[in-house]
Amino acid sequence: MNDEQRYEAGMGVRRAVLGDAHVDRSIANRTEVTEEFQNFITRYAWGEIWTRDGLPRHTRSLLTIAMMVALNRSEELALHLRAARNNGVTRDQVKEVLLQTAIYCGVPAANSAFHLADKVFREQDEEGSAKA
Repeated sequence: MNDEQRYEAGMGVRRAVLGDAHVDRSIANRTEVTEEFQNFITRYAWGEIWTRDGLPRHTRSLLTIAMMVALNRSEELALHLRAARNNGVTRDQVKEVLLQTAIYCGVPAANSAFHLADKVFREQDEEGSAKA
């Protein structure tokens, strides 16, 4: 793929995983400083890595959640906790990953992640109730 094709493929996956609303906000909030970075992550994170056949998106979501816990990146963790359900990840699977992170990343990191997951799940439940 050339860069334009990679960008288009990446944008498709990015929208499927993160949702149109998030991607539209990211695009609308681009600045002269962030525009190249947004293009870069769309081409390479989403268009090069997330499009690969080697792992299903479900697995990529679980891995990304674990890595965000390990790196203490709560903003990105919240984003990927929300997105995980778009990839068929269940809350029980998220809980299992967070328990695993308690052993390999430390209890304080997992504790923070559990609190954040609980908050994200409650917000999703409230959004679901508001749509009904």
